[in-house]
Amino acid sequence: MITTNIDSVPGKRIAEHFGIVQGSTVRARHVGADFVAGLKNVVGGELKGYTLLLERARKEALERMIAQAQQLGANAIINVRFATAAITQGAAELMTYGTAVRVE
Repeated sequence: MITTNIDSVPGKRIAEHFGIVQGSTVRARHVGADFVAGLKNVVGGELKGYTLLLERARKEALERMIAQAQQLGANAIINVRFATAAITQGAAELMTYGTAVRVE
């Protein structure tokens, strides 16, 4: 599956348009990661536990979006975007969305 954040696939022609597809996941923080993050706030540095959490969430949301596009018969997704939203204290949704198309 071709995914791109621009409105076309270079060198390809859009033959069919299927509409918007999306994938999302809601993740909660881990108590251990919160403890380490608290320490990092004192000494500074990357919050690797949160970085890993977000990497996994992005991957899962992207995989879900791709699966939805494949069910429609698409072979590409254009204008791919990521968004986040707070759901509750300590939990957030990561969503990806784009336009499913068939290119040739």
